[in-house]
Amino acid sequence: MTTSISEILETFDFLDDWEDRYKYLIDLGKELPELSAAERTDANKVRGCVSQVWLITTVTPGQDGKPVLSFKGDSDALIVQGLVAIVTSLFNDKTAQDILDTDVESIFAKLGLQDHLTPQRSNGLRSMVGRIRTDAQGALAAA
Repeated sequence: MTTSISEILETFDFLDDWEDRYKYLIDLGKELPELSAAERTDANKVRGCVSQVWLITTVTPGQDGKPVLSFKGDSDALIVQGLVAIVTSLFNDKTAQDILDTDVESIFAKLGLQDHLTPQRSNGLRSMVGRIRTDAQGALAAA
């Protein structure tokens, strides 16, 4: 995906209507590369999401040797796929420590997500972030 989190924040701020924001969210999800059937495994599935969500984490050493995490994700639901796009754009290619230090709640508040998502989608969003944070902690421990 090529849309940065700053571009997403800017576009959300520009769009006044939540119906337009939902359309944008769906468009973001459509930008994600589709995962293959082989990647849609139980091991890649994010627990705690009502919709099916898969997240693949790749850890590589950064220039300074610190672990850098990259993510690929997908969902079987359009709006949730857009949430996957937001989460991956927020955390993709960051160090494990940067991921753990990110104030996710503040960013989600700027987007207004907590007020416009169903409780199930909010729980799924928290589950995705939890999975990414767990992966970051594991990468730090292994480094």
